[in-house]
Amino acid sequence: MVLLGAGCGIPAASDVRVDGKGGAATEAGVISRGSEPPTRTAGGSDNGAFVRNFLSAAAGEPDRAYERVKAFIAPEDKTRLQDKKGSEVALNVVRLREAVYTPNRDRTTTVKIAVQQLGVLRTNGTLAPPVATETEYEFGLRSASFDGGVDGDRAGLYIINPPNVLLLSDTALRQYYQDETIYFWSSDRARLVPDQRYRPLAVPVERQVNEVVKWLVGGPSDWLRPGVVGLPDRTELINNATGGNGRWEVNLDMSGDDQNGIDQLITQIAWSLGDLTGQLELKIRNNAQPVVDLGERRDSRVLYPYVAGPQRFGVYDGAIHPLDFDGEPSGTVPLTPEANRNVVSASLGLAKDRRILAAMVVTGSGKNRYRLAVGTGADPVSVLSRSGGTGYSSISRPVWLRTVDNRPSRGLVVADGQLYRFDEAARMYPVPLNLPSAAVTAVAAALDGQRVALIAGGRLYVAAVNLDGGGVSIGPPRELVTSLTNPTAVDWGREDQLVVAGSVGQPAIYEISVDGALETPLRTDLGAKVTHLTAYPTNRGVRAASGAYMYEANGVAYRSSPFERIEPGRVRDIAPVPTGVRPSNPSAPFFLY
Repeated sequence: MVLLGAGCGIPAASDVRVDGKGGAATEAGVISRGSEPPTRTAGGSDNGAFVRNFLSAAAGEPDRAYERVKAFIAPEDKTRLQDKKGSEVALNVVRLREAVYTPNRDRTTTVKIAVQQLGVLRTNGTLAPPVATETEYEFGLRSASFDGGVDGDRAGLYIINPPNVLLLSDTALRQYYQDETIYFWSSDRARLVPDQRYRPLAVPVERQVNEVVKWLVGGPSDWLRPGVVGLPDRTELINNATGGNGRWEVNLDMSGDDQNGIDQLITQIAWSLGDLTGQLELKIRNNAQPVVDLGERRDSRVLYPYVAGPQRFGVYDGAIHPLDFDGEPSGTVPLTPEANRNVVSASLGLAKDRRILAAMVVTGSGKNRYRLAVGTGADPVSVLSRSGGTGYSSISRPVWLRTVDNRPSRGLVVADGQLYRFDEAARMYPVPLNLPSAAVTAVAAALDGQRVALIAGGRLYVAAVNLDGGGVSIGPPRELVTSLTNPTAVDWGREDQLVVAGSVGQPAIYEISVDGALETPLRTDLGAKVTHLTAYPTNRGVRAASGAYMYEANGVAYRSSPFERIEPGRVRDIAPVPTGVRPSNPSAPFFLY
């Protein structure tokens, strides 16, 4: 991946060289991944290559980060970068926008890099929100041949007047780290909730178990805490997790002898170790628990059980209809014809007991007024409850907060800029949010039901959900820094990835990690603003193809995989259109699962 592109638009006589703008996002699969970043001399005397390597030098195990970065700094300036130790080591992750190189009379070069601050990578693998506010850094380059008189290309370059922070580019984060998902139990201990971490590829595989257990002992990411529980207070790892050849031993000093809690911890560790196979022996204060096969534990304790595979639906002439595509399952609308009327958008789901969960935006009695209609029960649902009052001037597509038990279901919806929770009787209750702007325009719920994504005031956020006590409370939202501006729609595509519509000079759809650091452009030639977006979420327990999403722009619906317009011919169970009459466009597509 080339962070700094070719020169652009600078006259030949200029002393200033602009090394281009970094791509707004990294295309998946184009980076050659390695465990160790390049050495100082790897780029020779090429300014651009050297700066790219400098922004990768901090990658790897934290205890040697300063050592690796200082190798790039001229001997006389090494003291300008003050070392930090242990957990204080933190890397400022930045997205490189532009680099300008200005040659000086003393044969040095002044470098100015424009950056977007993405966050702070901590030693516990979390990417915390950015602390630094700098949008530009300036430093110098000089040839290392000044010191020994050797050939300049062989000697390479040095940084002079370095920034007093450890910088890491987002490209280096993708190249030298493995993004991992660990899990914490929800506040009601009913389901596992994902938490994203980054493990240096330089960490040997045999230490993976140790790193993951240390992350679990350290607790969840700050933004996720309101919706989950960590391990009991004062839990510590006794020595390091040991093992190899398919058998691993973990010894914890943990209070309590609750066997159910210990069993849940084993499940938590099994899922947090990803696809690692083999036997796990957990000891609590040196008392061994029965040995567990990691794969068998994951198979017997599924993350979020799907009742059925995804089926595509859309709205056509005010009613929900199935969408038929070759090679895909296609079902029937789980509503009676009397209930399937005046629909603008909808969210249909299947509860654990196979009840239908239907939440729809329907037209109201007044012009340009809308109400929420909710119905639950056996297929087909025939009775709908409607929100009170005279309706709203705008309502977003509602979303269900999925549960793994048979408790009454709850959901979220945005109406006239306010976030509401709703129940099975379509009663709506305002949900307070601590945000700079109260104007909420979109909400999306993760499959675990404990995390949401929000768009408010033209900014993208994620937040934890707490369902204790029968209500719905949202923890302090975390803003995600992305290349997209003016986001208009969002949904969850994977456990740790959002599908977001916005703009990068023109309307586009990106896949963005739950911390905002990793981006992949999905569509950059939309031509019109996206007003509706839905995705089919996948996770480690669902071996289905990921990346399926549908959207609407300028009154036209599209699908991905493959990308194509959803034509009226894909809509099932509609009356033939008379000759000479233009058929309606399908709208507001969604997945039922």
